[in-house]
Amino acid sequence: MKILFICGSTGRGHDGVGDYTRRLCAELIRRGEKIQILSLYDNQTTTFSNEDQEVLEIKVRVHRIPISSSSSQRFVWSQGLIDIFKPDWISLQFVPYSYNLKGLPFWLPSFLKKLQGQHKWHIMFHELWLGIDIESSFKHKCIGKLQQIIVKKIVCTIKAKSINTQNKLYQFFLQSNNINAEVLPICGNISPENVKNEVRQHTQFILFGTIHGGAPFHDFVVDLKRRSNTFIKPLKIVFIGKNGSLLSDYTLILDNHNIYYEVLGMQSEKTISQALVDSDFGISTTPYYQTEKSGVYAAYREHQINIISVARKWTPTKGQYEIPQIIEYKKNELNLDKVNFECFDLNSMVTQFIKSITTV
Repeated sequence: MKILFICGSTGRGHDGVGDYTRRLCAELIRRGEKIQILSLYDNQTTTFSNEDQEVLEIKVRVHRIPISSSSSQRFVWSQGLIDIFKPDWISLQFVPYSYNLKGLPFWLPSFLKKLQGQHKWHIMFHELWLGIDIESSFKHKCIGKLQQIIVKKIVCTIKAKSINTQNKLYQFFLQSNNINAEVLPICGNISPENVKNEVRQHTQFILFGTIHGGAPFHDFVVDLKRRSNTFIKPLKIVFIGKNGSLLSDYTLILDNHNIYYEVLGMQSEKTISQALVDSDFGISTTPYYQTEKSGVYAAYREHQINIISVARKWTPTKGQYEIPQIIEYKKNELNLDKVNFECFDLNSMVTQFIKSITTV
């Protein structure tokens, strides 16, 4: 089976969906499928290129069209690839901001419709549209209405035969717009191959990746310190990866409360995996109802770490549900109970993806 994946950008470590797509493709290639990637709106390159990107010791062929390209040239390169590769399926990995810096890719539905070939279409909705939360601003609600129109037009114009999304909440909103989608949970970008260090000196909390604004981290630290005497080992918080500009605010809070921490910064996949394996709890600053779309959440889950959502309030307008394996932090109600883990990894994701396109 030949599958062409379309995403926005494929700069390694610069685009989460690009990293996800490359990893998915590598496993499909390992299983004997013929796979290539087209990055249609790549903000990490200035020239059109055809290159091999290696992941999991497998080379994935990637065609990169720079963001600065004209619409006509973008079409020529895209159609040329389809004519040569002749895919059975084209899989669109959709995030509105991947195809337009303002999140409004009005050009995309008609562009995709013009692509000629014998292929069927698959869509993976990594994100939908703004304004599905009660707290969203009027501006975001307006942008969201336009994004919603674009999503519906894409589904209609390319007549997608198979549609996936990451979580039940997004599935609910798609179904509310008469778009049937199966849930395909994402995998993480960090392989859990390391062995836990049994000689550990601390009860370790880890915060991997971007720190999002509005999280009640100070309240969390106060509650955590209040519970510290229930731990056999002293507390330690580890920051790893590209945490962003709010990191210094978090370390200042920890300094003020005399809680030991380490800032490891950007590290190799193996080092990150070891830090995850050695942790007892993973902190997510992604809003609770959006946690499942996060690659950080997927990495925590695959390393079987208890996940605590310490995040700003974000309340869906409808379709709320309790998310297994995620503890929602609430002030003065810190829950540190262990949870049972469902094993879902890259292998599981690829198996489910293949099933979703071969049973239609």
